[in-house]
Amino acid sequence: MINKIARSVADALAGIQDGATVLIGGFGTAGIPGELIDGLVEQGAKDLTVVNNNAGNGETGLAALLKAGRVRKIICSFPRQADSQVFDGLYRSGKIELELVPQGNLAERIRAAGAGIGAFFCPTGYGTQLAGNRETREIDGKQYVLEYPIHGDVALIKAERGDRWGNLVYRKAARNFGPVMAMAAKKTIATVHDIAELGTLDPETVVTPGIFVHQVVRIERVATQAGGFKKAA
Repeated sequence: MINKIARSVADALAGIQDGATVLIGGFGTAGIPGELIDGLVEQGAKDLTVVNNNAGNGETGLAALLKAGRVRKIICSFPRQADSQVFDGLYRSGKIELELVPQGNLAERIRAAGAGIGAFFCPTGYGTQLAGNRETREIDGKQYVLEYPIHGDVALIKAERGDRWGNLVYRKAARNFGPVMAMAAKKTIATVHDIAELGTLDPETVVTPGIFVHQVVRIERVATQAGGFKKAA
């Protein structure tokens, strides 16, 4: 019997190794798998490469993982925000490596990994420092930069509902990077608020099929306030 429901966050995260590449979903305050990030801090894996839309806010979530000294490198689109002081301090002191990637490129590089694409050409970044020393090519009169996929050892994502086979349904903007990250990782761990009985999820609403998901953890629902602060539901 296939049952991907993990007993706890700690059980789901137990196999993450030092040096792993961890894809973490979330966009702003939407779809951040906060319980999994907190669990990763407790789990203790270090020397991580983290792929996320930004580099953490305040002192919680991803910022807490950075502050704990567990992250060697971060690949993201928006490392600087008003309250990104943890990353800013680490970067300025040379304690963390940054790979800055335009947001569309970031999403497509992750998607390419899940789709089995070896590399692709993209116009974004051509003629700028972001292109680095990568190969460029003119296609139909337009200049492109060669981009490579971003593969993950593990993906940590947040969904709304799931079943014991790992099929996932998302809620609105919380969907963001979750589907492509689930496809691009060797192991995907998802939190959900509701566990559905098999057959009760409408197949037309399932965004991430269970074949891409390895473990599902049920978490309590909390209300997110403006600024990302949480309170009890």
